[in-house]
Amino acid sequence: MFVTVWKFVVKPGSATEFERHYGPEGTWAALFRQSSGYVRTELFRGDDNAYLTIDYWVNADAFRDFRDAHGADYERLDAQMESLTEREEAIATTT
Repeated sequence: MFVTVWKFVVKPGSATEFERHYGPEGTWAALFRQSSGYVRTELFRGDDNAYLTIDYWVNADAFRDFRDAHGADYERLDAQMESLTEREEAIATTT
């Protein structure tokens, strides 16, 4: 199993919209589901508008294959979602 963990600080008033796009049935998960190597996404809310997303893939190769095949879509979606957050940070990747 390969896991990516991201931390986001969401702009005030944007939590509902953020959760809609970043949750397990959200826009990001829909993009990830285009890969047979994607397993699931979890979304956790902390204090002060902080969130963690955890994306699970069958292995690191599946994640790399997804990024190779859908890199432009990934970057485009990332740019569209930028307005919802004050900052984002890749916390970890694990196998």
